[in-house]
Amino acid sequence: MLLPYYQEGVVEAGCDEAGRGCLAGPVYAAAVVLPPNFSNDLLNDSKQLTERKRYQLREVIEREALAWAVGIVDNQEIDEINILRASILAMHRAVDQLTVRPQALIIDGNRFYRYRDLPHTTIVKGDGKYMSIAAASILAKTYRDDHMLRLHEEYPAYHWDKNKGYPAKVHREAIRQYGTTPYHRKSFNLLGSTQLEIDFG
Repeated sequence: MLLPYYQEGVVEAGCDEAGRGCLAGPVYAAAVVLPPNFSNDLLNDSKQLTERKRYQLREVIEREALAWAVGIVDNQEIDEINILRASILAMHRAVDQLTVRPQALIIDGNRFYRYRDLPHTTIVKGDGKYMSIAAASILAKTYRDDHMLRLHEEYPAYHWDKNKGYPAKVHREAIRQYGTTPYHRKSFNLLGSTQLEIDFG
């Protein structure tokens, strides 16, 4: 059972990202402010849910949250600033767009850069502990999946409809066979342990 808040009586925004370990595509993050009385027994870390449940819960979160927003950092920015900074920047961009100003942030993971004057708390595996972080994990994951499905239509050989840009075997085989796309993260080890000469185009 997830906890409704980290600190009682404080307007908290839960933040999480999706796509940090991918070889292609942007990193997405979401920030969610839930009402104090919010309750949903199905809500959980997005990785513990089926795709169908994630999309069902996305509708509930968007309807019932006091505020929610999604932030994006594309693969070119990731290559320029590194994936950790990009993940945190995506969270900052999500918080930037919230229509309700939170009094504190709770962040999934163990690293974060201060956002303006807001206090923040990092929580390892927070998406399996607190409702607002779990809600953010669902929004980040589903919106990123939607984006990767659109990119799949442009580059079907990489099977992003199934692997969403993660380092699946079929994805790496396609990179070996066809080279990279404009959406690949050139700073990543795209071919894994058997790195070969590759056309970065």
